[in-house]
Amino acid sequence: MRLSFDTPVTLLGAGPILPGDIEEILAIAPVLVAADGGAIAALSAGYVPEAVIGDFDSLSAEFRHSIPSDRLHHVAEQDTTDFEKCLHRISAPLTVALGFTGRRLDHELAVYNALVRYPDRRCIVLGSDDLAFAAPSEITLAMRPADRVSLFPMAEVTGHSEGLRWPIEGLRFAPSGRVGTSNVATGPVRLSFDGPGMLIILPRGA
Repeated sequence: MRLSFDTPVTLLGAGPILPGDIEEILAIAPVLVAADGGAIAALSAGYVPEAVIGDFDSLSAEFRHSIPSDRLHHVAEQDTTDFEKCLHRISAPLTVALGFTGRRLDHELAVYNALVRYPDRRCIVLGSDDLAFAAPSEITLAMRPADRVSLFPMAEVTGHSEGLRWPIEGLRFAPSGRVGTSNVATGPVRLSFDGPGMLIILPRGA
């Protein structure tokens, strides 16, 4: 099962969501999809998702009955998280994931793991203070001087940078080795990497 959309998608999880977040992100990504219990957050805010994907262990019959049956996409297998189930099945120009941070650490780590395992999916995970996404092979970021730019490797990777206070040339990043948290932009930032596996973490204002 694959859900294809021509416009960006807001993907809701069951984690903490700040007041006004759903409305704000829908202005950027107008198609609303929920991951399992994220449908409760959508319905509670007055929105009916275009699709709900998951094993439905967090979505009671009461809430399921509030959603048209053809929008419910049950995926019974337990080998993947609901976030991964969604990321695997959604095809869109961009997905902004909201409600996937700030609660269970194991679930949040699984989200970042999924991001780098699906590098062809353009997905931004939005938290209360930060956003994160898997780095493409090349990217330019319209950062301002003194903005924080953190690089966290989920695999061994090297890269090239312009516009960072501490350049990354010659550094070999690895999950159990060097990481690149709390670097600082000197202006627009250009990054390139020799392979997949790097997470870029920026302030939410970016």
